[in-house]
Amino acid sequence: MAEILTLKAEARTKSSKGAVRSLRLAGRVPAVIYGDKKTPELITVDYKAVNALYQTGTFTSNLLNVEIDGKIERVIPRDVQREVVRDFIIHVDFLRLGKNATLTVNVPVHFTNHEASPGLKAGGLLNIVRHEIELICPAESIPEAIEIDLTGYEMATSIHISAVKFAEGVRPTITDRDFTVATIVAPAAVVSAESAAPAAAAPAAGAKAAAAPAAAAGKAAPKAPAGKK
Repeated sequence: MAEILTLKAEARTKSSKGAVRSLRLAGRVPAVIYGDKKTPELITVDYKAVNALYQTGTFTSNLLNVEIDGKIERVIPRDVQREVVRDFIIHVDFLRLGKNATLTVNVPVHFTNHEASPGLKAGGLLNIVRHEIELICPAESIPEAIEIDLTGYEMATSIHISAVKFAEGVRPTITDRDFTVATIVAPAAVVSAESAAPAAAAPAAGAKAAAAPAAAAGKAAPKAPAGKK
Protein backbone atom coordinates (compact mmCIF):
# COMPACT_ATOMS: atom_id res chain seq x y z
CA MET A 1 0.00 0.00 0.00
CA ALA A 2 1.24 3.49 -0.85
CA GLU A 3 2.18 5.95 1.87
CA ILE A 4 -0.78 8.03 3.02
CA LEU A 5 -0.01 11.66 2.21
CA THR A 6 -1.48 14.71 3.92
CA LEU A 7 -3.17 17.48 1.95
CA LYS A 8 -3.75 20.73 3.80
CA ALA A 9 -7.14 22.37 3.28
CA GLU A 10 -9.17 25.35 4.46
CA ALA A 11 -12.87 25.42 5.30
CA ARG A 12 -15.14 27.55 3.12
CA THR A 13 -18.66 28.77 3.70
CA LYS A 14 -19.59 30.29 0.35
CA SER A 15 -20.37 28.30 -2.78
CA SER A 16 -21.65 31.03 -5.11
CA LYS A 17 -20.13 31.42 -8.57
CA GLY A 18 -18.46 34.67 -7.57
CA ALA A 19 -16.90 33.15 -4.45
CA VAL A 20 -15.68 30.10 -6.39
CA ARG A 21 -14.20 32.31 -9.11
CA SER A 22 -12.32 34.35 -6.51
CA LEU A 23 -10.89 31.18 -4.97
CA ARG A 24 -9.58 29.96 -8.31
CA LEU A 25 -7.99 33.33 -9.06
CA ALA A 26 -6.22 33.04 -5.70
CA GLY A 27 -4.75 29.66 -6.62
CA ARG A 28 -7.25 27.57 -4.63
CA VAL A 29 -9.44 24.69 -5.78
CA PRO A 30 -12.97 24.32 -4.37
CA ALA A 31 -13.64 20.83 -3.03
CA VAL A 32 -16.11 18.89 -0.90
CA ILE A 33 -15.78 16.01 1.55
CA TYR A 34 -18.84 13.74 1.79
CA GLY A 35 -19.81 10.27 2.97
CA ASP A 36 -19.68 8.19 6.17
CA LYS A 37 -23.21 9.39 6.98
CA LYS A 38 -21.96 12.86 7.88
CA THR A 39 -22.80 16.33 6.56
CA PRO A 40 -20.78 17.28 3.44
CA GLU A 41 -17.96 19.70 4.24
CA LEU A 42 -16.95 22.50 1.87
CA ILE A 43 -13.21 23.10 1.66
CA THR A 44 -10.50 24.52 -0.60
CA VAL A 45 -7.08 23.06 -1.39
CA ASP A 46 -3.96 24.54 -2.94
CA TYR A 47 -4.00 24.16 -6.74
CA LYS A 48 -0.30 23.29 -7.08
CA ALA A 49 -0.48 20.66 -4.33
CA VAL A 50 -3.56 18.88 -5.65
CA ASN A 51 -2.39 19.08 -9.27
CA ALA A 52 0.95 17.48 -8.35
CA LEU A 53 -0.92 14.57 -6.76
CA TYR A 54 -3.24 14.29 -9.77
CA GLN A 55 -0.29 14.10 -12.17
CA THR A 56 0.96 10.90 -10.50
CA GLY A 57 -1.78 9.01 -12.32
CA THR A 58 -2.94 7.22 -9.15
CA PHE A 59 -4.75 10.13 -7.47
CA THR A 60 -8.17 8.44 -7.37
CA SER A 61 -6.88 5.13 -6.00
CA ASN A 62 -4.81 6.42 -3.06
CA LEU A 63 -5.91 7.35 0.44
CA LEU A 64 -5.24 10.88 1.66
CA ASN A 65 -5.36 12.63 4.99
CA VAL A 66 -7.00 16.03 4.49
CA GLU A 67 -6.06 18.40 7.31
CA ILE A 68 -8.60 21.16 8.01
CA ASP A 69 -7.68 23.53 10.84
CA GLY A 70 -5.85 20.76 12.69
CA LYS A 71 -8.59 18.16 12.12
CA ILE A 72 -7.71 15.11 9.97
CA GLU A 73 -10.22 13.52 7.61
CA ARG A 74 -9.27 10.22 5.96
CA VAL A 75 -10.52 10.36 2.37
CA ILE A 76 -10.09 9.06 -1.14
CA PRO A 77 -10.54 11.31 -4.22
CA ARG A 78 -13.64 10.25 -6.12
CA ASP A 79 -14.10 12.86 -8.86
CA VAL A 80 -11.88 15.50 -10.43
CA GLN A 81 -13.52 18.12 -12.64
CA ARG A 82 -11.33 19.89 -15.20
CA GLU A 83 -11.91 23.02 -17.28
CA VAL A 84 -12.79 21.88 -20.80
CA VAL A 85 -10.68 24.28 -22.84
CA ARG A 86 -7.62 24.95 -20.67
CA ASP A 87 -7.73 21.57 -18.88
CA PHE A 88 -6.98 22.69 -15.32
CA ILE A 89 -8.60 21.34 -12.15
CA ILE A 90 -11.69 23.27 -11.08
CA HIS A 91 -13.24 21.00 -8.42
CA VAL A 92 -12.51 17.83 -6.44
CA ASP A 93 -14.87 15.47 -4.61
CA PHE A 94 -13.40 13.52 -1.67
CA LEU A 95 -15.13 10.49 -0.14
CA ARG A 96 -14.83 10.37 3.65
CA LEU A 97 -13.81 6.92 4.88
CA GLY A 98 -15.13 5.49 8.11
CA LYS A 99 -13.71 2.60 10.10
CA ASN A 100 -13.58 -0.73 8.18
CA ALA A 101 -14.60 0.99 4.94
CA THR A 102 -14.48 -1.09 1.75
CA LEU A 103 -13.81 0.54 -1.64
CA THR A 104 -13.94 -0.20 -5.34
CA VAL A 105 -10.82 1.20 -7.01
CA ASN A 106 -8.92 0.86 -10.29
CA VAL A 107 -5.34 -0.27 -9.67
CA PRO A 108 -2.58 -0.19 -12.35
CA VAL A 109 -0.88 -3.42 -13.49
CA HIS A 110 2.92 -3.62 -13.46
CA PHE A 111 4.98 -6.43 -15.03
CA THR A 112 8.33 -7.59 -13.65
CA ASN A 113 11.19 -9.93 -14.67
CA HIS A 114 10.81 -9.50 -18.42
CA GLU A 115 14.29 -11.00 -18.90
CA ALA A 116 13.17 -14.25 -17.22
CA SER A 117 10.41 -14.94 -19.76
CA PRO A 118 11.56 -17.46 -22.44
CA GLY A 119 8.89 -16.10 -24.80
CA LEU A 120 10.15 -12.52 -24.53
CA LYS A 121 13.81 -13.62 -24.75
CA ALA A 122 12.96 -15.40 -28.01
CA GLY A 123 11.67 -12.15 -29.50
CA GLY A 124 8.05 -12.30 -28.39
CA LEU A 125 6.05 -9.22 -27.44
CA LEU A 126 4.09 -8.52 -24.26
CA ASN A 127 0.53 -7.66 -25.31
CA ILE A 128 -1.16 -5.97 -22.33
CA VAL A 129 -4.91 -6.57 -22.37
CA ARG A 130 -5.66 -4.73 -19.11
CA HIS A 131 -3.49 -1.82 -17.94
CA GLU A 132 -5.51 -1.57 -14.73
CA ILE A 133 -7.92 -3.81 -12.86
CA GLU A 134 -10.94 -2.86 -10.77
CA LEU A 135 -10.65 -4.24 -7.25
CA ILE A 136 -12.81 -4.40 -4.15
CA CYS A 137 -10.65 -3.97 -1.06
CA PRO A 138 -10.54 -2.61 2.49
CA ALA A 139 -9.47 1.02 2.63
CA GLU A 140 -6.39 0.01 4.60
CA SER A 141 -5.28 -2.52 1.97
CA ILE A 142 -5.45 -0.69 -1.36
CA PRO A 143 -2.44 -1.97 -3.36
CA GLU A 144 -0.27 0.65 -5.02
CA ALA A 145 -0.04 -1.63 -8.08
CA ILE A 146 -0.80 -5.19 -9.17
CA GLU A 147 2.55 -6.85 -9.91
CA ILE A 148 2.76 -9.79 -12.32
CA ASP A 149 5.96 -11.83 -12.51
CA LEU A 150 6.73 -12.86 -16.11
CA THR A 151 9.23 -15.56 -15.11
CA GLY A 152 8.77 -18.76 -17.12
CA TYR A 153 6.13 -17.53 -19.56
CA GLU A 154 6.62 -18.95 -23.07
CA MET A 155 5.63 -17.64 -26.48
CA ALA A 156 1.89 -17.79 -27.30
CA THR A 157 0.79 -18.00 -23.67
CA SER A 158 -1.81 -15.99 -21.75
CA ILE A 159 -1.54 -14.58 -18.24
CA HIS A 160 -4.85 -14.78 -16.37
CA ILE A 161 -6.04 -13.02 -13.25
CA SER A 162 -5.72 -16.32 -11.35
CA ALA A 163 -1.93 -15.86 -11.57
CA VAL A 164 -2.16 -12.84 -9.24
CA LYS A 165 -1.99 -13.34 -5.48
CA PHE A 166 -3.99 -10.69 -3.61
CA ALA A 167 -3.84 -9.69 0.03
CA GLU A 168 -6.60 -10.85 2.36
CA GLY A 169 -9.89 -9.11 1.62
CA VAL A 170 -8.77 -7.87 -1.81
CA ARG A 171 -10.48 -9.28 -4.90
CA PRO A 172 -11.34 -8.30 -8.49
CA THR A 173 -14.86 -7.06 -9.16
CA ILE A 174 -15.06 -9.64 -11.98
CA THR A 175 -15.39 -13.06 -10.36
CA ASP A 176 -17.35 -15.11 -12.90
CA ARG A 177 -14.37 -15.84 -15.19
CA ASP A 178 -10.60 -16.14 -15.19
CA PHE A 179 -10.03 -13.15 -17.47
CA THR A 180 -6.86 -12.45 -19.43
CA VAL A 181 -4.51 -9.71 -18.22
CA ALA A 182 -1.81 -10.07 -20.90
CA THR A 183 -0.46 -12.41 -23.58
CA ILE A 184 2.98 -13.09 -25.05
CA VAL A 185 2.74 -13.07 -28.83
CA ALA A 186 5.09 -13.51 -31.77
CA PRO A 187 6.36 -10.32 -33.44
CA ALA A 188 4.10 -8.97 -36.18
CA ALA A 189 6.82 -9.54 -38.81
CA VAL A 190 7.00 -13.25 -38.00
CA VAL A 191 3.24 -13.62 -37.99
CA SER A 192 2.97 -11.78 -41.32
CA ALA A 193 5.65 -13.94 -42.94
CA GLU A 194 4.01 -17.16 -41.77
CA SER A 195 0.57 -16.11 -42.94
CA ALA A 196 1.93 -14.91 -46.28
CA ALA A 197 3.80 -18.16 -47.06
CA PRO A 198 0.73 -20.25 -48.05
CA ALA A 199 -0.62 -17.36 -50.11
CA ALA A 200 2.68 -17.07 -51.97
CA ALA A 201 2.74 -20.80 -52.67
CA ALA A 202 -0.74 -20.77 -54.18
CA PRO A 203 0.06 -18.36 -57.05
CA ALA A 204 3.26 -20.32 -57.80
CA ALA A 205 1.30 -23.52 -58.15
CA GLY A 206 -1.25 -21.70 -60.26
CA ALA A 207 1.51 -20.38 -62.50
CA LYS A 208 2.82 -23.91 -63.08
CA ALA A 209 -0.67 -25.09 -63.91
CA ALA A 210 -1.12 -22.24 -66.39
CA ALA A 211 2.26 -22.91 -67.94
CA ALA A 212 1.36 -26.51 -68.76
CA PRO A 213 -1.42 -25.68 -71.28
CA ALA A 214 0.77 -22.98 -72.76
CA ALA A 215 3.57 -25.45 -73.30
CA ALA A 216 1.17 -27.94 -74.83
CA ALA A 217 -0.16 -25.25 -77.15
CA GLY A 218 3.39 -24.51 -78.27
CA LYS A 219 3.76 -28.09 -79.57
CA ALA A 220 1.55 -27.56 -82.61
CA ALA A 221 0.93 -30.30 -85.22
CA PRO A 222 3.63 -30.36 -88.02
CA LYS A 223 2.77 -28.42 -91.14
CA ALA A 224 1.76 -30.35 -94.30
CA PRO A 225 4.46 -30.52 -97.03
CA ALA A 226 4.33 -27.62 -99.50
CA GLY A 227 2.15 -28.31 -102.49
CA LYS A 228 -0.07 -30.76 -100.73
CA LYS A 229 -3.50 -29.54 -99.88
